[in-house]
Amino acid sequence: MRKVKFILSSFMALFLAFGTTSCSDDDGPKTPDDPTIIQDYHFDLWVALDRHGGMGRDVHTLVRSINSLDADQPEITFEGVGTEVNSLLSLETILKGAYYYQVPVSGDRFAKYTITDNNVVEVKSRIFKDNTFSTRKYTHAWINDNTLLIMAANGDANKIIWTKLNTDDMTIISEGTLNVQMPEGGEIYTTSGILKYRASDNKLFYFYYAKTGGSRGKRVSPMMTAVINPSTMDVESDTPCFMDCEMVGTAYGELLQTTTFIDDSNNLYIACVTNDGSEHSHLLKIPANSTEFDKDYDGFTAEGKLISVMYVGGNKAVAYARDDQFGIGIDDFSHYYTVIDVATKSHTPIEFNGERLAYSSGRFSSRMAYVNHKAYIGVDAQGQKPQIYIYDVQSGQTTLGATMEAGYYFEQIRVVENLK
Repeated sequence: MRKVKFILSSFMALFLAFGTTSCSDDDGPKTPDDPTIIQDYHFDLWVALDRHGGMGRDVHTLVRSINSLDADQPEITFEGVGTEVNSLLSLETILKGAYYYQVPVSGDRFAKYTITDNNVVEVKSRIFKDNTFSTRKYTHAWINDNTLLIMAANGDANKIIWTKLNTDDMTIISEGTLNVQMPEGGEIYTTSGILKYRASDNKLFYFYYAKTGGSRGKRVSPMMTAVINPSTMDVESDTPCFMDCEMVGTAYGELLQTTTFIDDSNNLYIACVTNDGSEHSHLLKIPANSTEFDKDYDGFTAEGKLISVMYVGGNKAVAYARDDQFGIGIDDFSHYYTVIDVATKSHTPIEFNGERLAYSSGRFSSRMAYVNHKAYIGVDAQGQKPQIYIYDVQSGQTTLGATMEAGYYFEQIRVVENLK
């Protein structure tokens, strides 16, 4: 018996030693819980014809699904294979897994879609009940894998309304009005605001501000932060930011670009902007287990405006930013990609072959996507065909990806899980 126990103990020691050795490499397989590791996926490229979209511009939008964005393939074209989506879908959309969710062009429902064989397929939809939302103008957060919360100012912009959906069958779980007070001097709320859920302390953060009425209303309050209990939707606190700023992308609520993220230590970051005659962005932080901003932290101090930020792990975020000295228009070649180190509060422009990537046109952007330790970024450079570059997060190296034919303009690059 003692001999059997010795053999079993030796076997277990050998097994554990082998398991420890095989799994200790940081480059080895990740656990299934790592949301950035996807085994079976493709990319959806959203592009515009004639000029960039955004700000409600009337442009033709095409979508094409493609398995790879590596360089070893023919130039990407949409002629005969792309899907025109303007009549049904808005460019401003929510993606999770294999499905798109949005208030479609009809503006009367919540809907769930797939893009299959380059065709838009409606999976399920739900007509509005009490709360109604406008196409493109709302923010959202995922409370869990199948609970989607949508929030926005109502039609008169004097209330903040919300609706919870079960995305399995698109039923409405509950809906209501957020219990926040209009800040002093305000007449209406900003259109959408920005909503973020932090699972580590089970709290929702809703960022918004107040402004005067009319089509050219001016902001009269700093960015406000309402901390919300996601189960009851009760507001636990509602405080102004220490900085007189507003959120980036507030009108479209992260439907076009991402402006918030949560790092590996559960710190929450949001890109915001101040305006003293020219726009200047900041990256602010709410530390883990806190509901207030760290007044001593600003992760982005370069001139110009942050357009989009995408967390890629290891205290790094890939950002799309604007250098105002080269123009502030949507179509100006003044936008660039940079990697922000949130720990050191520094940023480094992305380079290829020893030179920084060319400045790009196009402001409202989700033209960057992250999967399996690689960031895919699209550049519309002056006098060049649209080009995808692939930034390897672990090595810090950038390689050339696929090229698109001339005449198309990057709008979004989306990583979509394949239907099972």
